Amino acid sequence: MNQQFDFFPNRQALFSELKNYSFSGKETKLEILNGRPYFINEFWTARQRQAHRIHEISYRACFKPQLPAFFIDRLTKLGDIVYDPFMGRGTTAIESALRGRIPYGNDINPLSKALTEPRINPPVLDQIIGRLAQIPWKSFKAIQNTKLLVFYHPKTLKQIEGLRSYLINKNKLDKVDSWIRMVALNRLTGHSSGFFSVWTLPPNQAVSIERQKKINQQRNQRAIFKNVPEIIAKKSASLLSQAVPYVKKSLFLTELSDQTKKIPTASVQLTVTSPPFLDVVDYTVDNWLRCWFLGIDSQFIPITKHKNIEEWTSFINGALKELARITRPKGYIAFEVGEVRRGKIKLEESVILAMKTLPLKVLGVMINQQHFTKTANCWGITNNKNGTNSNRIVLMQRT
Repeated sequence: MNQQFDFFPNRQALFSELKNYSFSGKETKLEILNGRPYFINEFWTARQRQAHRIHEISYRACFKPQLPAFFIDRLTKLGDIVYDPFMGRGTTAIESALRGRIPYGNDINPLSKALTEPRINPPVLDQIIGRLAQIPWKSFKAIQNTKLLVFYHPKTLKQIEGLRSYLINKNKLDKVDSWIRMVALNRLTGHSSGFFSVWTLPPNQAVSIERQKKINQQRNQRAIFKNVPEIIAKKSASLLSQAVPYVKKSLFLTELSDQTKKIPTASVQLTVTSPPFLDVVDYTVDNWLRCWFLGIDSQFIPITKHKNIEEWTSFINGALKELARITRPKGYIAFEVGEVRRGKIKLEESVILAMKTLPLKVLGVMINQQHFTKTANCWGITNNKNGTNSNRIVLMQRT
């Protein structure tokens, strides 16, 4: 079998690992298409609860921590820099810190940095509870944005607006304030008692005010009072219930993915990332309420959204060009593209096209398939009617 991979010098051990590994005990299916190996199996669990508690921050279309952990363990050593240019909720960065690597991250949306940075070297619970007690909750003024009453009880909204003003008006947030802001961002809306709002869609997808009005009518519901500091304290205790990530060095940027000049050339050992998938997710709409709490208008954030594959491929080329600059020689990039449009478009082929003129080589494509069957293959794996059913990762190396 190794003879098939003679065109990948010194990578025999990696291919052997991919061919023989499966945490569930299932045999890896190997296919060679267009001269490239596709490895199809269940390489890591899809169950979120098997990950560290500090990852439990919701964000639309994020991958599970087990995905970056798989590559971090195999392709880096302690102290290496691990990077994600489309950071989202910070899964790669947090997992890197937990595993003793140096986390670098970037995302054009400031929300991403606000969700990620506080979970690197976080405060202790006593500091958080102490700061919550110092915030002048009872002195906050009457609510200003009455339209948000479709989500919140008036007393709850008063606390939310007061906390928002308290944080925005500070010259500089220390790590305790940054933590409180991060937790509040994650508790704004949801469908359980652990959120500030009345029942609504999951916390990673804030609906519009008009849509929430309809939900309230359909469910015949009215918001009840939710105590904001109590909810923040409870969620903080959960997030900090396991040993927290600690690193002496980290870097988090808010730049375009092809313009990260603050990252030194040839400094990154591994990138694990997942770019925006064509027009599948509207991050601007989903995060409008979180951005409001931060004091920014999501409509003015230049978030990438492409409707056709040609524009998307050009965008990926720019991102990969910058990754080629910052990646060490022989360093790695794991580029996850999932499945879109019910599997009709194979984004990995566009990624490979986008890297054609760059100093990068394809080592293979991994398909992490949770419901693998004997009849499944890399071109015909069945997809759910909506959303992503499997991870498709282009694994490449800097030459």
